Amino acid sequence: MKLAGIYINDVFCGILTEDEDGFHFTYDKTYLAIPDATPISPTMPLTEQTYDKEMMFPVFDGLIPEGWLLNIASLSWKIDPRDRMSLLMACCKDCIGNISVKPLDYE
Repeated sequence: MKLAGIYINDVFCGILTEDEDGFHFTYDKTYLAIPDATPISPTMPLTEQTYDKEMMFPVFDGLIPEGWLLNIASLSWKIDPRDRMSLLMACCKDCIGNISVKPLDYE
């Protein structure tokens, strides 16, 4: 299982996981309690329920580099370009915009 912490404006907002069933995103309960909390995407409003999807959520997939930059990232980190979660965790710690992704250790 792969785990990543998701941050909005450097504030921890939830956890994205990948397992044999696909991808799962859950908002952090502390983040949900913030009065002006912002959803990660209009298609993923604030909720305590977990979002499940067989493929990478578009909001996160859009953060991953494309074209020649994807080739460089894939070769540099030796990551298969189809391994979207590993690319997301490797390339999106400090990306343009307000969303950042940081790998978490699985316990």
